[in-house]
Amino acid sequence: MNAQRAQEIAESATMVDVTYDGKPIYIQHVDAENETARIYPLDQPNQEITISLNSLTEASPFQSDGIHMVCDRRD
Repeated sequence: MNAQRAQEIAESATMVDVTYDGKPIYIQHVDAENETARIYPLDQPNQEITISLNSLTEASPFQSDGIHMVCDRRD
């Protein structure tokens, strides 16, 4: 994740689905100069760690939920 996007998420009033090592996290602080973020797992707010921004993954709004849609155009 780039520093600008991480900062946007950290400052957002809306919860954004971001993971670190497959676990949902909250971004506490972004250090753009060092390309790091201070984060904690959502289920363990007392476990703050500093990690590389490259380790963060934002869920895509286009991820599949297993439902497939088929458009059948009949002219």
